Amino acid sequence: MVFEFLKKEQRFIYVIAIFVIIAAFIFNTPQLAMWFGFALAGYSSIANDSIQTLGTFLATNKKRPWWILWLFIGGILVLTNIYGYIADDAAVHFGRLESIPQPTSFTFLQLLSPIILIILTRMKMPVSTSFLLLSAFSSGKTIQGMLTKTFMGYIIAFIVAYILWTILAQWTKKIDKPSSRLWKIVPHRFFKKWRKNNVPPIWHILQWLATGFLWSQWLMQDTANLVVFLPRTLSFNQFLGFMIFLFIIIGYLMYIRGDKIQEIVTEKKDINNVRSATIILFVLGLILFYFKELNHLPMSTTWVFLGLLAGRELALTEDPHGSQQPYKRSLKLVGKDIIRALIGLAVSLALALFINNSL
Repeated sequence: MVFEFLKKEQRFIYVIAIFVIIAAFIFNTPQLAMWFGFALAGYSSIANDSIQTLGTFLATNKKRPWWILWLFIGGILVLTNIYGYIADDAAVHFGRLESIPQPTSFTFLQLLSPIILIILTRMKMPVSTSFLLLSAFSSGKTIQGMLTKTFMGYIIAFIVAYILWTILAQWTKKIDKPSSRLWKIVPHRFFKKWRKNNVPPIWHILQWLATGFLWSQWLMQDTANLVVFLPRTLSFNQFLGFMIFLFIIIGYLMYIRGDKIQEIVTEKKDINNVRSATIILFVLGLILFYFKELNHLPMSTTWVFLGLLAGRELALTEDPHGSQQPYKRSLKLVGKDIIRALIGLAVSLALALFINNSL
């Protein structure tokens, strides 16, 4: 996989080489290093985590103009961060960096961490941006708490998704039967539209609302990953630069319809269905809201999303012919995602051990 990647991505490798050279020259200059680190972290974190927050939204809105998606997603980003800036006295990390001190100097490896994240994103690895970007600045106790919270998030998301989609799948089977009582109450054309996937307009509205809710919850949880290089409180000019840069990044991602990592979303069952996408977005948003309120420790939202997709995928697996092939396919997809995430986690923790002297 690595050799194929190197062969196909020569232009990308040149860009990465330029980033590495810049990092090597400026890491001893804190004022330049912090903004360079923020710029790399801002793009890499949003691009990698876009599969969980914006992936299903992009998959179901392929025909809409990119700039409409940009104004919607970018507008929520602006409003959420303005709220955080005002409510938290010029801080935009929503309390997630309380246990992580502000860096006063930087090492080359600290600037290298977001560059590694860009590479892993290009290789379609849904890594934990929280661990990769924050571990380099965190204590062992903080990292241990992050790990516990993250694995708890995966398990809860898996269980919730499996139960919810099992119930939904059974309900769908019942309403598809002509003998169902619902056929006597609701006109036949309703079920005809349901089976043909003719989605009522209300579902599109609900999807946009669910996307906005999830996106705001992700920002409150993971903006810390982006600003760990910056001062814990920002001046107005610093905040303005922070907002403009992220707004442009969102526009670029909407224009290219997500990075290559988007394929992780599109290969899942029925993911392009607006109803399915809406339920995924809303459930994930609620889970992130729960963990946001639980405590101020950062966590990997990527693992929560993968747990949600895994539980849903297994719940929707059908075996009409009595063979094990559908289950094997689903387990293969789930296992592939976990392996990718574990590789990213291992890289994150290994990098933290090299960078962070307190570990």
